[in-house]
Amino acid sequence: MTKRTFLKTSSALAGGAALSQIGACSPTTNKEHLKNWAGNLEYSTGNVHYPKTVEQVQEVVKKCNKLTALGSRHSFNKIADNTENQVSLKEMNNVVSLDKLANTVTIEAGMKYGELAPYLHKNGYALHNLASLPHITIAGSCATGTHGSGVGNGNLSLGIAAIEFVNAAGEIVNLSKKDGEQFQGAVVGLGALGVVTKLTLDLQPTFNMKQFVYRNLPMAELEKNFDTIMSSGYSVSLFTDWKNKNVNEVWVKSKVAAGDTAPAPELFGAKLATQNLHPIEDISAENCTEQMGVAGPWFERMPHFKMGFKPSAGKELQAEYFVPIEHAYEAMMAMEKLHEKITPHLFISEIRTIKEDNLWMSPCYKKNCVALHTTWKQEVEEVMNLLPLVEAQLTPFNARPHWAKVFTMAPSVLQSRIEKLADFKELVKEYDPNGKFRNDFLNRNLYNG
Repeated sequence: MTKRTFLKTSSALAGGAALSQIGACSPTTNKEHLKNWAGNLEYSTGNVHYPKTVEQVQEVVKKCNKLTALGSRHSFNKIADNTENQVSLKEMNNVVSLDKLANTVTIEAGMKYGELAPYLHKNGYALHNLASLPHITIAGSCATGTHGSGVGNGNLSLGIAAIEFVNAAGEIVNLSKKDGEQFQGAVVGLGALGVVTKLTLDLQPTFNMKQFVYRNLPMAELEKNFDTIMSSGYSVSLFTDWKNKNVNEVWVKSKVAAGDTAPAPELFGAKLATQNLHPIEDISAENCTEQMGVAGPWFERMPHFKMGFKPSAGKELQAEYFVPIEHAYEAMMAMEKLHEKITPHLFISEIRTIKEDNLWMSPCYKKNCVALHTTWKQEVEEVMNLLPLVEAQLTPFNARPHWAKVFTMAPSVLQSRIEKLADFKELVKEYDPNGKFRNDFLNRNLYNG
């Protein structure tokens, strides 16, 4: 038997005390329906559970017929929605252990990157990658295949060494890299296997970074120099509003090394910025991470926004599509053809690269990808009418959408592009045979068609 499933039991006294706080599957809340981070959707239930221990998570799972886990609510679609019950692990956001022999850290699933990163740096460690925003939960980010940037860096999920979750029977499941295929199937789990309670992350020695921004890169330079530009730093992002076939800003984040020289004044025609910039140039850069080559810890440079900055529930929508990296320039030019339709409804688009991985449900499964990310104005009707046009332009490249952002791709098309879908469904059946964790989003995108 390859899976390592076991029921963790506590002492009768501790267990009884924990379970008495949960009671039936009716949480002691005001029943107010939560909204997601951007406010573009309201969840379908006010029954939200807030356990503080793994034992309490087990009891919630056992007592609920239908249940979906919430992260930091940064999803723009209904992947975390449920009509009956949700469970939030925001009260479980502690470091469980730091293993300095194995160079790993184990955390509870409610912890955010902004909470963990300073602790790791203080202890001499770093993560391999971070997302643009540090305010999102690690478990939620990894469950949806969220990524940072860098052709040499994988998505955030690639840093997981072990995962613990509670399956539909209320049992604790522990999987690690030595479990091979089962582990690879469970990491980007979309909430379908159970409620993740702990993650163990691989660590590397801490390091300092610096970043420079270049302005106005002609898109034509990307045709022959895409790989060179995107590998010019540890993490590189292109920001464009699709006007005039121009990349507005190129953010280059690099490790600080002995003997570093001054940055080049130009990058394939783009000019070195002379002041800090926001990705949307007419917005103040005060909440952005320090630029101009000022060195700082990895977690204060790798994201685009400062750890101390709490983003408000801004009126925006986000969409993102992954394309094999060999089609990067063609895909960009295909999207550029829609610039007259896109630009009026757009805040900014970001183009990044991500290293391939072996995680079944990752959009980067066995292929290096470029991600075409778009932050739209919260003009829901207009944007949802534009997405089919964008998806049609990207059809020749077998684009895959980000699991937690808006998309309109037909389920049959999406399913045809997921190589390990059948295996993932079998894995789901093993841990959730009766569909306790299935919701409308999973039913539509993985099972209908």
